[in-house]
Amino acid sequence: MQLIEHSDSPRYIRLHERDNVVIVVNDQGVPAGTEFPDGLVTVDFVPQSHKVTLEDIPEGGQVIRYGQTIGYALQPIPRGSWVKEDQLRMPTAPPLDSLPLSTDVPASQAPLEGFTFEGYRNADGTVGTRNILGITTTVQCVTGVLDHAVKRIKDELLPLYPNVDDVVALTHSYGCGVAITATDAYIPIRTVRNLARNPNLGGEALVISLGCEKLQAGQVMHDNDSSVDLSEPWLYRLQDSSHGFTEMIEQIMALAETRLKKLDQRRRETVPASELILGMQCGGSDAFSGITANPALGYASDLLLRAGATVMFSEVTEVRDAIYLLTSRAETKEVAEELVREMDWYDRYLAKGEADRSANTTPGNKKGGLSNIVEKSLGSIVKSGSSAINGVLGPGERFKRKGLIFCATPASDFVCGTLQLAAGMNLHVFTTGRGTPYGLAMAPVVKVSTRTELAQRWPDLIDIDAGRIATGRASIEDLGWELFHYYLDVASGKKQTWAEQHKLHNDITLFNPAPIT
Repeated sequence: MQLIEHSDSPRYIRLHERDNVVIVVNDQGVPAGTEFPDGLVTVDFVPQSHKVTLEDIPEGGQVIRYGQTIGYALQPIPRGSWVKEDQLRMPTAPPLDSLPLSTDVPASQAPLEGFTFEGYRNADGTVGTRNILGITTTVQCVTGVLDHAVKRIKDELLPLYPNVDDVVALTHSYGCGVAITATDAYIPIRTVRNLARNPNLGGEALVISLGCEKLQAGQVMHDNDSSVDLSEPWLYRLQDSSHGFTEMIEQIMALAETRLKKLDQRRRETVPASELILGMQCGGSDAFSGITANPALGYASDLLLRAGATVMFSEVTEVRDAIYLLTSRAETKEVAEELVREMDWYDRYLAKGEADRSANTTPGNKKGGLSNIVEKSLGSIVKSGSSAINGVLGPGERFKRKGLIFCATPASDFVCGTLQLAAGMNLHVFTTGRGTPYGLAMAPVVKVSTRTELAQRWPDLIDIDAGRIATGRASIEDLGWELFHYYLDVASGKKQTWAEQHKLHNDITLFNPAPIT
């Protein structure tokens, strides 16, 4: 990364020697006629995080960032010009039948030993970073009753059990009025099932059902799973009530208290860092995402993997245009083919809705300097670091092995977070350039800003300022190690993220590509 910087001077960042565009660093942008220290003079006003051409680009010429082609000029773009979205023709998506498969597998790095955190061991072998009572549902019909009960549980019961961190209702919009035997119905069904098994819930949740719905309690609780303790009460059906609403609330509270007593007996114990299951995600991305925050996450990811942990990255449409950089890193040809399988499934899913991956980029992404999904993807995959990719999970699937895992999800923040929780995530990290108060109730969320300006405006929402990389006050390595230690402290309960302190969380949002009846 080349940073052009002098005190109080115009500044830009060039990421790769092949790049013919650079990114403006200055908070207020740079006016037309601005001369950078290397002699580049701007033709237009260029906002912060937007691109400036280093050379004359002819019509049809490549616009190169990250050393890759992000578009073709629809008209001549003179040196020093602001490169705008409407000046570019987006490249076609890489064909899936000619990708490099496991051709450039990174060598394993030296193990990192001796790193630990304080966690809660579960009967299924996982470790929680929090000790939460989870109450899941089989159908949306019970949500109002459960929400009422959870409020009373928090007010009246939770203070009596100080070793329990929270009570969380895993409510959702699935369960009935849906084609439960449709081809893709397995996705929401296994998501609901695996959410209930999240490590931060002790690996098991209580279930509230109505009774007549299509998704039955046994399908949610894995009644053939020996790690789930079904010897104690775990289910209440509202239709079993003979005395109405008041009895429903009393029965749910009684069920909850039985589980609270059990959870309250648990204590944190020292566990190796290898028990961490980190999920990574972007939201409100900008052109700095691939320069500051995501590279820092990538460095920290490599450190965690060296310590034996599991790290998940996701968002199919935000890796699709850079998939060739991932399939080549796959540990085996089989893993590479699984990546291709998930890309192909999502291509066909979007085509059914008469859309494609270009629908991903938002107005905020574009305002933040991202011209198209190709540029966004190249910045997104950087958070996967430099290690070999060890496995692939389909949407809603639970983790099977440790290592660097691609967890196939939509790019929607809420759906992605939900699917990563179902996969077994016990800690989440979220990078943002434009800003979002996103949070999850079931796992701590570490918020990392791509720009210092955002961290300064939102000091009680942003946990780590990666914008220091852009201004030369910290290196990617510095931030990577800072994140690594911060993850372990948050996992141990020694530190709380801002989202956790404010109890900010988004709703559980299932991915349901199947029909609704």
